[in-house]
Amino acid sequence: MASSVRLMELRDIPQVSEIEREAFPPPWPATNFKRDLMLNSLTHYLVACEALSGQNGPRGTSVSEDVTTTLRRPAFEKLRWIVERLRGGNHGSPDGMEWILGFAGIWFMADEAHLSNIAVRQSHQQCGIGELLVISVIKLAIEQRAHFVTLEVRATNETAQRLYRKCGFVEVGVRRGYYSDNKEDAVLMTAEAITSEGFQRSLENVRAAYAEKWGTPV
Repeated sequence: MASSVRLMELRDIPQVSEIEREAFPPPWPATNFKRDLMLNSLTHYLVACEALSGQNGPRGTSVSEDVTTTLRRPAFEKLRWIVERLRGGNHGSPDGMEWILGFAGIWFMADEAHLSNIAVRQSHQQCGIGELLVISVIKLAIEQRAHFVTLEVRATNETAQRLYRKCGFVEVGVRRGYYSDNKEDAVLMTAEAITSEGFQRSLENVRAAYAEKWGTPV
């Protein structure tokens, strides 16, 4: 099923927290998502999600068909999540339920947008979710009238660095011993002049290529 990106809501916290624990195990400190959503106007979170339809869902899709798709992937955790909510007495009907695949956190300060964290479920990695989130972060930064986007990425995470370069980021420095868990260096990257015609033309090319490859407009 097609994935989409939207702003995170309070109801998303349990799933997003699961993804964070999976991606950043202790001693990485847990994020207080509720505080950020309710009290921190400078911080925004995006979630990539997949709608799960019930018996009256789009194109006649039923929950049983969603479960069958899940088993073919396979993704046991998604099946468990669906079953838990169908069995629960206060979760509502299957229609409108969403399975969150990944999230990204961004804070804004003056004309800078900083990508503070990004994570994708292990069961959905290498499926274009990370790229979808990065493109969406840049789009949000442009909407918020930021002039550039910054981020840190582990020096050994070459896969993520390639993705960021693809989306217009360049390396501008190194933060020595940045990560507290193993004192690994962080590569500092930035996408500058994101409102310029040249950058937005390049971003549009990335978006078009993504849509063609994954069948999901962004």
